[in-house]
Amino acid sequence: MVKIVSWNINSVRARLTLLDQLMKEDQPDVFCLQETKVEDASFPTAWFNDNGYINHAIKGQKGHHGVATLSRIPLNDIEMIDWCDKGDARYVGCGLPDGTRLHNFYVPAGGDEPNPDDNEKFDHKLKFLVEMEAWASKLKDNHILLGDLNIAPLETDVWSHKQLLKVVSHTPIEIEHMDRVFKSHDWFDVMRHFIPPEEKLFSWWSYRSKDWANANKGRRLDHIWVSGPLKPKLNNMIVKKEARGWLKPSDHAPVIIEIDL
Repeated sequence: MVKIVSWNINSVRARLTLLDQLMKEDQPDVFCLQETKVEDASFPTAWFNDNGYINHAIKGQKGHHGVATLSRIPLNDIEMIDWCDKGDARYVGCGLPDGTRLHNFYVPAGGDEPNPDDNEKFDHKLKFLVEMEAWASKLKDNHILLGDLNIAPLETDVWSHKQLLKVVSHTPIEIEHMDRVFKSHDWFDVMRHFIPPEEKLFSWWSYRSKDWANANKGRRLDHIWVSGPLKPKLNNMIVKKEARGWLKPSDHAPVIIEIDL
């Protein structure tokens, strides 16, 4: 069994104490981090090496974006793609020992205005998703896609469907694009396998809400998908909500899966 964590860490160097706490409590085999906000040369590899995560697939940039996969099990065939030719560090892929490919994504947030004609950031997000769809349609064999996809597709993935319909991350056009990405491969939604679609499920709570836990105005922006044949190998999934309340937290909670690989 392999335990994999997907976590938008919101600056990896600022959250090493959180990573240490998660490691001690859950003992993951693989960390998949997003929004690391650090160049590769300054990435805190020593902490991961000291804790047994000696296999690295890192794509970073100074102060923005950044993805990293750190593993206690071997990684091979590391791949980086420059989506939309922006030069952003938003993706790293790698192979696992059984042949499964692991894809770590940080999809653009999209800014504030959900209009691609007026908002370059939103236009970038939609174009990124179009490229993801074309890429996923060519995938063969078994894959795990995870990360901060910055879209909450279901009505139960947000605290208020009606109030967020015109808010970036839950607009119909984003959901349509995400649905096409999902249908472009034999994807299976791991999180909604363990938590039925009828139930509320969030992975992000805004820093703007001081009483975030009681208000619970969250969104499910983080996702884990697997190729259909991997479905019988899934053992468990949790959103570790309590990590959102740790000292100096990320605004995202870790999502953890257990899978037989």
